This record gives sequence, C-alpha cells and structure tokens, in this order.
Amino acid sequence: MTTAKQGDTVQVHYTGKLEDGTIFDSSTNREPLQFTIGAGQIIAGFEHAIIGMTPGESKSATIVADQAYGQHREDMVLQVEREQFPSHILPEIGQRLQISQPNGQPIVVTITEVSQSNVTLDANHPLAGQDLTFDIELVAIE
Repeated sequence: MTTAKQGDTVQVHYTGKLEDGTIFDSSTNREPLQFTIGAGQIIAGFEHAIIGMTPGESKSATIVADQAYGQHREDMVLQVEREQFPSHILPEIGQRLQISQPNGQPIVVTITEVSQSNVTLDANHPLAGQDLTFDIELVAIE
C-alpha cells in the first residue's frame, strides 16, 4: 500500500488539542484538510506526522512549539497609547485587529491588555509557545 511522502497531495481529518486536552480545531463535520506535503501550507510538525502513513491509518502526534507556531516572542508584544486608537474602536481583551507594520505589510494582532492609558497588542500566533497534539486520520493520497 502507498505511504504518504514529500510532494504528495493528501487529505486528512484531524482534531487539534492543547496540553490540557482543550480542542482548538477539528475537521470533524467538514471536508478533510487537503495539502501538499513539503509545500509549507501547514505547520512543519503536522506535515512530518503524515509522512509514512497509509490511507485509512489513524494516529496521535504531539508537535512541539518549535515545529508548530514557534515560541512566544516578547519582541512581538507592543504597548501603544490608548489615544492612538481610532475613536470608533473600543479596545477589548481578545479582540483581533489588522495593523500595518513599519514596512507597510499588514499583521494581525490580539489585544491582550487594556488600561486607562495603554493597550497591549500581541502579534504572536495565538498558539505560539504551545505544544500541540493532533489526532490524525489519513483519508487519501492523491
């Protein structure tokens, strides 16, 4: 039977969990995720977990932060004065905004703290710094 390898386009069902068992994403009740192994479309550790699997096979794989969304970086956390916010935006913890970097590239940030004078913005991926566990089923190799 054929096994998944670099360059293959695969379809998988998955459930992603945090270390405490909290589910953060799942393909259950929707179409399988389709991607090409090695194309950089998904996190590296997930791709590596698929290699060697055969269609119909299921497994659980723990992916360390460095192979997932990287470590949480303090240099990607920024405090801005509240008065710099447009008047139509009422900053709230957990709110996600798109801002422009100094080079003009857009970046998504999450508001992590709000005080009378400052708002803390975090440009890290929400899952940065966390080891992730995926229950994976290889549905097909195309």
